[in-house]
Formats: sequence, C-alpha cells, structure tokens
Amino acid sequence: MFGLNKRIIKSATVLLVAVSLCSCSEVQKSQVEWPTITPEMKPWTRWWWMGSAVNEKDLNVALEAYQKAGLGGVEITPIYGVRGTEDQFVEYLSPEWVEHFTYTLREAKRLGLGVDLANASGWPFGGPWIDESKASKNMSSKVYRLKGGQTLTDVISYKQQPLVRMQSNRKLQTTDVKFLLAANRPRQEYAFDQVRYEKELPLLTVTANRISENGFKEVIDLTDKVIKGKLAWTAPEGEWMICALFQGDHGKMVERSGPGGEGMVIDHFSEDALSTYLNKFDEAFKGKDLSYLRYYFNDSYEVDDASGESNWTPEFFAEFQKFQGYDLKEYLPALLGLDTSEMNSRILYDYRMTISELLLDKYTKSWQQWAAKQGKGIRNQAHGSPANVLDLYAASDVPEIEGNDIVNLKSASSAAHVTGKKLVSSETCTWLSEHFESTLGMVKSNVDKFLLAGINHIFYHGTAYSPQDAMWPGWLFYAAVHFTPANSFWEDFGTINRYVARAQSFLQAGKPSNDILLYFSIADLWSVPGKRGLLSHFHSGHLFNELSMKECGDFFTENGYSWDAISDKQLLDVTYKKTALSTGGNDYQTIIVPETHLIPAETFEKLINLANDGATILFHKILPTGVPGLSDMEAAAKRLNSLKEQLLFTEQGNVQIASYGKGKIVLSDDLFALVDKAEVKPEKIVASGLQCIRRIKDNGDFYYFIKNPAKEPFDGWITLNADYRSVALYNPMSGVAGYAKVKKDKGKHEIYIQMKPDESLIIETFQGKVNGKIYPYYKEDGDPVSVKGDWTLTFVKGGPDLPVSKTVRQLESWTAYGPEYEVFSGTAEYVTQIPTLPVQASVWLLSVEEVHESASVYVDDTYIGTLINAPYCIEIPGNLLKEDSKLKIRVSNLMANRIADLDKKGIEWRKFYNTNFNARRKENVGKDGKFSAENWESKQSGLCGAVTLTPLRLVQ
Repeated sequence: MFGLNKRIIKSATVLLVAVSLCSCSEVQKSQVEWPTITPEMKPWTRWWWMGSAVNEKDLNVALEAYQKAGLGGVEITPIYGVRGTEDQFVEYLSPEWVEHFTYTLREAKRLGLGVDLANASGWPFGGPWIDESKASKNMSSKVYRLKGGQTLTDVISYKQQPLVRMQSNRKLQTTDVKFLLAANRPRQEYAFDQVRYEKELPLLTVTANRISENGFKEVIDLTDKVIKGKLAWTAPEGEWMICALFQGDHGKMVERSGPGGEGMVIDHFSEDALSTYLNKFDEAFKGKDLSYLRYYFNDSYEVDDASGESNWTPEFFAEFQKFQGYDLKEYLPALLGLDTSEMNSRILYDYRMTISELLLDKYTKSWQQWAAKQGKGIRNQAHGSPANVLDLYAASDVPEIEGNDIVNLKSASSAAHVTGKKLVSSETCTWLSEHFESTLGMVKSNVDKFLLAGINHIFYHGTAYSPQDAMWPGWLFYAAVHFTPANSFWEDFGTINRYVARAQSFLQAGKPSNDILLYFSIADLWSVPGKRGLLSHFHSGHLFNELSMKECGDFFTENGYSWDAISDKQLLDVTYKKTALSTGGNDYQTIIVPETHLIPAETFEKLINLANDGATILFHKILPTGVPGLSDMEAAAKRLNSLKEQLLFTEQGNVQIASYGKGKIVLSDDLFALVDKAEVKPEKIVASGLQCIRRIKDNGDFYYFIKNPAKEPFDGWITLNADYRSVALYNPMSGVAGYAKVKKDKGKHEIYIQMKPDESLIIETFQGKVNGKIYPYYKEDGDPVSVKGDWTLTFVKGGPDLPVSKTVRQLESWTAYGPEYEVFSGTAEYVTQIPTLPVQASVWLLSVEEVHESASVYVDDTYIGTLINAPYCIEIPGNLLKEDSKLKIRVSNLMANRIADLDKKGIEWRKFYNTNFNARRKENVGKDGKFSAENWESKQSGLCGAVTLTPLRLVQ
C-alpha cells in the first residue's frame, strides 16, 4: 500500500500484539477521543485593515467567512490604503475607527472568534503623535588630534545630512520635505520610510584622551569648555585624541502605516517615549468595552532596516552608569573602536548589554505592564532586536517568531518553555512562494516546521480585509500567501485549518518535555564589532547562526535530542532538585555550554554551583577562557579562573570529567559522548527519518507530534523514549484515531505505524494497558483498478468566466482545452462512474497521479476527504462503492492563471499605496518595478494522469 510493495510482515497475527486483544485483568477500556477544539487551538490570521476603510456590513461578511473556514481568531493590523477608496479611509484611533473596532469585538464574540490588536498602524510602534523628542535617535561622532601646546582650530559641530527614503515611486528631493512631517500631504502617497532633516546636532559630550603606547591613560571632560563650537582648551604635554559625540535623529518612520498612523518610530530605549505613545491608546479607548480583546501585538523590532541604526537615547550615559557601574564618557575612543582591540571589545560588550537591558526594561516590560493593567497580555516578535531576544521573549506573554529553520525558530519556544508559558505563536507562511503560487500543501509543510519547533499557536500571514464589491482579486497585502475568500484554495482552506486545530489541541496540552538546556553564548557575539555599526541584531531567519550554539542545535535536532536555549539571566534562576534542573517553567536533564570563549563570571559560577548540587554540566570543546566587558573585570576574571582551577579533570575515553560536589563537569569535542555522560537519550525514530516533538502530561504520559518528511512512506516499528505499555494514534489530517499495535521486544515496547510521505501523526502514550478501537492499518490486497471511463468536467466557481463543461477521457491540465480554460482560476468538478470492481474489499485506496492543486473527494455526495499534497491518495470505505456509484472530485487550482490574464490585458488590479506590489522573484518584476505575471505561461490545473482504486485489507 502507498507504494510499500507489500512490505508488511505476513504473519501479523503471530507477531503483532494488539492491546485490544489483551485479556489481562488490569486492562482498562477507553475510547480514543480528540480534545474539544477551542478557538485558541485553531489557526488565527493576521487581518490587515487597508486604509481602515471598513464598514459593518463587510466586517460581518468577512468574519462569518473566516469562522466558517475554521479560523479561530484574527489579529487586526491597520495598514496603508487602496487607491480610489480615499473617501472611505478612517483615521487610526479616531472615534469612528474605535467604533469599527468595538463592533468587530462584538461580532467576533458572537461568532466565537478571538481578537488580538496590533499596537500600531503598521510597524514598529510610532505615529503622528510622536515628535522628535520621543522618536528614535542615533549617535554621531567626530574625532580630532592635538599635540601638547596646541589648540583646536576646527569648530566642534556636526551637521546632520538630509535623507528621504520612500516606499512609493514618487520622486522627491530632500528640500521638498516640509517640517513638520504632518505638513507633508497626502502622507499615504509619500509613504515615507525614513526622513532626516538637515540641521546642526546637539553636542552630547567632548573628551580629551591622552594617547599612550597601549591605548589611552588619561581622560579630561571638556564638554563645558565648548562655547558655540569653539574649544577653549590648550592640550597639555603629549598626544591627545579629542572625541565629540552628537545626538541625531535616526528618522525611521512607521512602515506600511495607514491613515492616521503615519509618523516617526518611538525611541525604544525610553520609557517616557513608550508612555507618550501608549497614552494615545488610553485616550482613544477610554470608556469603551474592550473586555473581549485578548492580546496586544508587536510586529517585530525592524527599527534598523533603514539607513544607519537607532543606537542612542537621551538618558544613555546615565543608564549605562547605572547598569555597568562606570562612566562611559571615560572610554569614548573604545566606544568608537579606536582603542586597543581588547578594550574596544570590552566597551562594546557593555554598551550592547546596556542597550539590551533598556529594550527589556523600558520597552518590553513596560509595554507588558501597560497591557496587564487592562487585563490583557502581549504577543511580541522580539526578533530583529539589538538585545538578548531570549530575555525579551521571556518578558512577553506570548512570544512570536517567524522564519523557516527549526533551530532558529526555537528561540521563541525556548523562552516560553523555560519560563512556563502555555502559548508560542508564529507568523506563518510569510512570503511562502511567489504571489498566487502558494498551495495548501506548501502551507502544511511550513506549518509543520513551526509545530516541530515548539510553536503551538499558528497565525497565518495573512488575510486582507476586502469589501464585497471590490474587483477580483480584491484587496491584497504585498508579502502574503493571500488567505482570502478570493483565493481559489479557499474552497479547501478548511482542510488545513482542521489539521492545525487538531494538532494544536495536543500541542497546547501538557507541558514541553525537552532534556537539554543549550546555553545562549551571547557574550562572544556582543564582544565582536559588527559590520554595520555598534548594534548587534538577531534576525528571525538566523537568530543563532553567528553563535557556536548553532552547531549544537543542529546536531541535537538532527539526532533526536530535545532541547531549549537559555540565556544568562534565565540560567541564574535555575535550580537542581533531586534529579532534574528546574527553570521554574520546566525540568531538564543537563545544561550544555557550546564552544564559548567569554562568559560572565556569575554565569560560570552558577553552572559550577549546579554541578555542586548534583547536576551534570557539559562543555563542548573548551572551557571559557575569559569574562566579557569592563565592568568589575579584574574581580570577575579572578572569580572565573579560581573556579576553573577547582576543576580536576581526568580522561575517560574521549571525554574529560571533573567531579564537583554531588555532580560533575564534562568536557569533550564529541557531542555524542557529552550527552551520553549526562544519560540523555535521543528519540531513535529520528534515525529512521522521522521528525518529532514531545510534551508530557501531568500523570507522566506523553504526547508526540511526529512527521514523515521523506518522499517515501514509512511502514514499521518504532520505539519512543518514554515509559508506556499502550499507545493511541491520531491522524490530524483525516481525523482518524485509535489504539496502536504494540509489541514487546527485548524488554522495550515497540509501536507499529504507517505514514505516507509528508504525513503527520499524534501519538499519546499510556503507562497502563488500555483497550479500545484499533487504529486502522492497511495492506494492499490486489492489483490497482484503473478508473478509465469518461469524466464530466464542470466548472462551478471562479472566473473570469465559467468555461463550458466538457466530457473527457484522458485527464490532463484543463488549460489544454483552450483560451477560456487557460485563464480560469477557481473550482471544477470531475464526475465519473465507479468501474466494476473485480473483488470486494473493506477499503479501497483512491490514488490520483497529479492534483493541481487541491481536491475534495466524494462518493455519491458522501464527503471522503481533501487532498492537498502528494501522494494524492485517500482511503474509501468499501461499502460506499456500489455498482452505480459516482466518483466526484472537486478540484481548485491557483489564482495564478487569472492574475496572469489580468496582467496580459493591462487590467490594473495593483492599486495600493505604499509598496504596491512587490515581487518575490526578480523574473516577476515588471517594467514599472511592480510584480507582474504578464510573462507567465498558464499553470497546470485540475486532475492529471492516472486514477486508480487499489483494494486494501485491514491488518489485524
């Protein structure tokens, strides 16, 4: 079956010990049941309000469509508008906007849909009520050199150069930009991304630094000696470097902002700036019923995807001294990278650490506290931040991530697991493929990556609100899969939504069950100068890539070891109790420090103390060689070295072990040997080509989410790293569930599973024996029967027009039938007579060679299921296939062919402000710089190739 070539063991009745056949007295009878699905278990979607041009009628229609399709909720994000609808624009946070929002809350509650709200119109936080004093800042510098007896003839000043960056195609000179920004209208037309005005920058500080053979040995503060740019000071004997710092404007504007939301981005390092920003929401929502609103949302940092970086705040010198215990003004050459390499590195680390603490305390925690006072929480995308993202995620009620690499995706889930948060969300399917080419099969594959990374609250990216009278394809966002009713796949969208809901119903239950804490060795990175400037950002696609921990993360993931990353701050709260390391959120078996050169002394001391209490602490390749930063450097280095000297290692094969108190420290280049010494066992199914993630129930039983990512089916026995005697299987795509066949071999219980390529299963383990319905296992029981008769092909939904029905015998892309078929996007029904079947079978496997792109299968109007990815096959109960039965396959293709038709005819559908409408691939950039499908050939559509029915029998 499924191309298995009858590999199932013949003597099934002898070798398979089914729990349902056990007659032991301790067997408990229990029916396998799916959890009750709640809105939070279903996938949600980012819901863009374009221009906030919404109305109650269309809001109601949209919400009902989303609810019917199986979505669990929406996150409202107002963005830029649609040309030609300016009279419908609603100013962000205006009384009218608030009325639309509260109406949406009431309607969503009626429909059982959840609602989150982005705390900005676009991203990041900012708007027209943020003036220059509260906006993002940068620091500029000038350096002069003097010898003893000389005075500076240059004027100490810095003129900020004008800068204008826009998302629109309009040409605008910097001199054309009016001051203040609000005076530049129409703001939607300009779509400013970054604006700086020409001006003299205020002086922050000036210091004179005496140059020595090895750096600098004396510092004089000259700030009060600068009068109107002239320095009234004569250099004493020696050579001096004069460093002057100036405070400038970063100029970053809110990206993709809608009407009433255009403006400057806040200073994220200033609590006063955040307070000013949030006060606008307090005023707008005063007296309104927001009780149904769940979380506020931040769509990533993204302050510095611009020219330069926001690397300063007016109170930085004072904040730095508070965090580091010394005056940064005494080390300006090192801050500017002009001192010795060691001093540059230490000052840079302290600077970056201060920035991280400010972003944590002044922004993330303050924002969360503001939301908590309302009885709300925050969903936060911390990636992109110049900070320790694990700490930012830990301070968020629901950490959210985006990306494609499982190891890097684990940054958000790690913080949630370590701190005991129930939910981890994801921006899912961002730029999944080129516009109009993404399939539901691609969506499933992308979703699975997030689920395997520990994410359990999927948000699609996304759905644009579109009124009913909008010309097809309606209103669309520039970087999305387009999860809208206008998309052809909406016909089958509920299939993937049910899949996600079923999977998340388990992945939101219990607690994470990971064995290893992987130390996030940020000190090494923070101590190395960056390529762009002072800051070091952690972007979603490669959060861990620049750290040695990536090697460990890849190794653990590829070899079946479960792990979470942990920061210095989080590590300080870890305790060792009995046989486990406790983070307060979950328990772990060991901590591993990847190849790390610099480590805070308090972190290393904590690791040693945990070993003293009984823990096994692992070091990959080396012990850290030093401490980072300048703050208390000598004492910290002495502490580190003293602790290292207490470790007396002995060689045991390819590892070195130092006993310490009740525990031990293990050092090795061999990761397998390291985890073995900590008695950490991998999930062996990974060696069989499967992927998995595990959660533990309160009673010690487990849930597993397992995927077969291979192109070949899996059919065989597996062993899980858990204590169990019985197992239940749940198929989240089909909804089929039952108890697995289990056998005991060499003292271990093995589970029999069958998985098609790209298929997923939920496994629930039981320490006791349970009895109930067996999960169906199939074996091919005869040769395939070809479905060769005539097919009636009827186009039932879509456009631009419904093509004429046809009768076909050879299944090929319907685009082969002529021009009107080439341009059609939508849904068509294939109907044929079931052929005479030569044998009786309890189940028949329907296989279709190719489906473009999704297909719902019916027998005599009885729904069987929907096919969204290869192999396109599905089981049909034999009792449904009668002599006169009709087989109906309802197929939906991509939006692509209809879009290409519009572009070839020059019919304009890209009528959006701002980006309007970026292509993902270069070959799809038109002459005007926008996405264009005018050169596309028609995409294959419908059923293609052979259709067969293969008899199956249940394996007992």
